[in-house]
Amino acid sequence: MAKNNQSVQAIRGMHDILPEQSPRWQYAESIIREVMSSYCYQEIRLPMVERTELFKRSIGEVTDIVEKEMYTFDDRNSDSLTLRPEGTAGCLRACLEHGLLHNQVHRLWYYGPMFRYERPQKGRYRQFYQLGVETYGMPGPDIDAELILLTDRMWKKFAIRDKLRLEINTLGSTEERLLYREKLLTYFKQHLALLDADSLSRLETNPLRILDSKNKEMQSLIKDAPELMDSLGEDSRQHFQTLTDTLDQLGISYEINTRLVRGLDYYAKTVFEWVTNDLGAQGTVCAGGRYDGLVEQLGGKANHAVGFAMGMERLLLLLEQLDSIAVQNTVDVYMIRIGVAAEKEGLRLAEKIRNEVNGIKLQVNCAAGSFKSQFKKADKSGAAYAIVLAEDEMARAEVSIKPLRSNDEQINVSIETAIQFLKESI
Repeated sequence: MAKNNQSVQAIRGMHDILPEQSPRWQYAESIIREVMSSYCYQEIRLPMVERTELFKRSIGEVTDIVEKEMYTFDDRNSDSLTLRPEGTAGCLRACLEHGLLHNQVHRLWYYGPMFRYERPQKGRYRQFYQLGVETYGMPGPDIDAELILLTDRMWKKFAIRDKLRLEINTLGSTEERLLYREKLLTYFKQHLALLDADSLSRLETNPLRILDSKNKEMQSLIKDAPELMDSLGEDSRQHFQTLTDTLDQLGISYEINTRLVRGLDYYAKTVFEWVTNDLGAQGTVCAGGRYDGLVEQLGGKANHAVGFAMGMERLLLLLEQLDSIAVQNTVDVYMIRIGVAAEKEGLRLAEKIRNEVNGIKLQVNCAAGSFKSQFKKADKSGAAYAIVLAEDEMARAEVSIKPLRSNDEQINVSIETAIQFLKESI
């Protein structure tokens, strides 16, 4: 049998995050944790695999996600399992399973990979990372406003607020949307010849999704379609009016986009998106909304829920455009060891330094080599200082400290003095 020498590569659409890229991800994650903490949102960690039934019940069996995009398989017990395509259903499942929604209010967030089998493109992958925020038990528009405030604060922390615009809309109640659905059906059936293939398939299953079409040839048709706002009752109108008044008072700029919809029936009232023009067609960085109907759909008692999801890859694409974000260097001090005795003593000394210099990032050369080759590695590491330990230094119970990012002179000092120097300099 011929030997296959072809190297194994990553699955298409599932990308590696390399060491030089990780600091930017860590920076973004640290900002997320800081903002979540400042609003007293609690982290929940969820399985990546759920029963397929969960997504069929929440997302719907006739949606593109369930029909075409989910990674689904049978396990050894012949149970149908699915890699999570989104986080909302799993988070709500966990809350119902552990009794977190009974007469309680919760503000939760989660973070991690999601999986969809779709065509990979800029900012969109088959394994992608997502921040999800879900809140339960709060019916008023004030929690809708808080989520918008929270995201607004994140963009400011990331220094990208000027690259994003907020679009908001209201979908009204289920009953109001059903009435509107009939108006849309009547309108679009009068113009069947102008509908593209996707819109024709959505006509009977979910005509609201036609409003979200990106087909430029259909925009004039969509523009003349009936407005959902005309089908809303007083309660829905007041909820939306209070939200917009609150955003106005807080100085949060927004655009009312009456064509902003959701493809799933459990969404109600507020929906919002943060959109950028800097990423081409994949312009939505964050999308949220109120989904009061999902709790009952998954077997719980009627409850209020609102949340959002943010794609990390798209966020990182925006951050990469900013020169102002300095990725922290991963090495403060590089230790050069010359000789067998120094190699043994160096590891002990490195531990002593780590113990006494809080937060120091110290890398020890572990590949032997000449002084010249080790010094090159020290310089390449980006460290601010090199510590040199050789026989001469050991005989005097000293180390040499060589500045690598300035023209300061190399100094020979005792170990205790070296530790004090690093405490003051790192």
